[in-house]
Amino acid sequence: MPTPSHSALLENRTVLKLSGADRVKFLQGLVTADVAALEPGQATWSACLTPQGRWQADFFLVADPDDTCLLLDCASEQAEGLCKQLLRFRLRADVQMEATGMRVMVAWGEAPDAALMENTISFADPRLSAAGWRLLDVPEGTQPTDTPQDYNLHRLVLGLPDGVQDCEVGRTLAAEANMDLLGGVSWSKGCYMGQEVTARMHYRTLVKRRMVPVACTGPLPAPGTPILANGVEVGTLCSSQDHVGLALLKTSAATVQTLDCGGHHVVPRPPAWLTAALTPPQSPSSTPNPDSSASS
Repeated sequence: MPTPSHSALLENRTVLKLSGADRVKFLQGLVTADVAALEPGQATWSACLTPQGRWQADFFLVADPDDTCLLLDCASEQAEGLCKQLLRFRLRADVQMEATGMRVMVAWGEAPDAALMENTISFADPRLSAAGWRLLDVPEGTQPTDTPQDYNLHRLVLGLPDGVQDCEVGRTLAAEANMDLLGGVSWSKGCYMGQEVTARMHYRTLVKRRMVPVACTGPLPAPGTPILANGVEVGTLCSSQDHVGLALLKTSAATVQTLDCGGHHVVPRPPAWLTAALTPPQSPSSTPNPDSSASS
């Protein structure tokens, strides 16, 4: 059976416009994504990090197909701060940044109506194909089929983090938010703010905690509630809706079948794209040596 088409307007998103001759070079050295690789109409997920590789803000970045500018789809509560943060590094670069009045819609399930796609700046969610589409500059009067809460549940089931709900400014590492697994970090571009720490953790497999979907038989408690395994804290709850949420867990606890969160029994539900990253690589010392067993 075909999956019905769903859509929701996100009133809590703001679209920033970055223009000027130096816009690509300027942003390339500041964010995790490869800005120079974007063709008109292409999009990526990206973030600004501290020099220590900690999250400050994340956003969807799209090269406007009809204008010589870049568009940043970000959380409204971070828009002003993100703009100021980036423009601190402008110096003599030819760049201008301003907020637009563009409305943001998300769609999932079956593809949205072709006419709507043609009349908006639309792109597939660059994180996962199952996530659906994002549409910018949605015409007034466009009626969504679902609510933002419906979309929130959709992205939680998929295990997709929402920066302002799930990350802590100056504390959360990009890999803890699974940006390294969801296309939010480029491993082939040059340096950017926080690149050294991010690359070291990736290549040395030093990530000890990751955001993992969890399920419960009832509504989950407030964000920040500790999660315990046999009485020992192994993580904290991030955002949730109804019986589904995201938890920042130690990778060793992501396969424990029963965890306690504020008196609620929760079960990790890691999706296929995340499972391999939760299995620590075996060290040479932990691999049996067939020669030693043969000699004995």
